Amino acid sequence: MAEEFDWVELRARASEAATHAYAPYSGYRVGAAAVVDDGRLVRGCNVENAAYGVVLCAECGLVSQLHLTGGGRLTHFVCVNGAGELIMPCGRCRQLLWENGGPALLLQTRAGVRTMREVLPDAFGADDLEEADSHG
Repeated sequence: MAEEFDWVELRARASEAATHAYAPYSGYRVGAAAVVDDGRLVRGCNVENAAYGVVLCAECGLVSQLHLTGGGRLTHFVCVNGAGELIMPCGRCRQLLWENGGPALLLQTRAGVRTMREVLPDAFGADDLEEADSHG
């Protein structure tokens, strides 16, 4: 249940991750932290590039760490800015979270804890690709 989960600790882990961000252009540090279905903690921070379009969001690093350390499904997720304030994942990152946590993934947001289904309604996912293959 979301009420029993230690969101304060997860948010602290995300805030610590933000201190490692590489943000020399925008100065906007981002940290993300999540729990995996086997209990592991995975984290990420944003990494900027002079070619802005190839910036890596904190969620990208988090998902890479998820797969590097054994895969699994994300169950709880939080994203913060450098001041430790809750922020929402961008559209690309919402898609990454859907792919690696699914509709039941819980996100701490400014409006409270929400499921990924609430954050990204009518999401496109692996099921859509399987359905397309069966018709083609």
